[in-house]
Amino acid sequence: MMGIVREFLGPKSKYNKELPYTYMAKAFIFEDDDELVQHYFADTICGLIEYLEAKGIMPEEVELFGLYRKEEIKLDKTICTDEYGNWLQRPDICNALEEHFEETKDFLYKGHTAKEECSFDDRDRKGEGPN
Repeated sequence: MMGIVREFLGPKSKYNKELPYTYMAKAFIFEDDDELVQHYFADTICGLIEYLEAKGIMPEEVELFGLYRKEEIKLDKTICTDEYGNWLQRPDICNALEEHFEETKDFLYKGHTAKEECSFDDRDRKGEGPN
């Protein structure tokens, strides 16, 4: 019964107002033009980055955002990249986000954990966006 309810209501973590409802990447079509962008989405930051990497979209081509109920907050994508500027993979991205939260207590990066239970475990990591 609980599975049916959860399927109807969606992941429990989506109702936690301290966590982003979803994540978004904006890829700019033309340099110096903020108007023409393509949007990519995933319910987890690791899923979004996996999707972007699969599409061949490099970190320098996008801006990352956490989408909350009433606001869109830009994320520091350097936390999601290695020293060469490439996207981090799981679990490295989980570790980087967790370490950043522990150091800064910046709630934008809360819940991404490799040491304990991930706050996003109940979410699908599938990314979506234009072909």
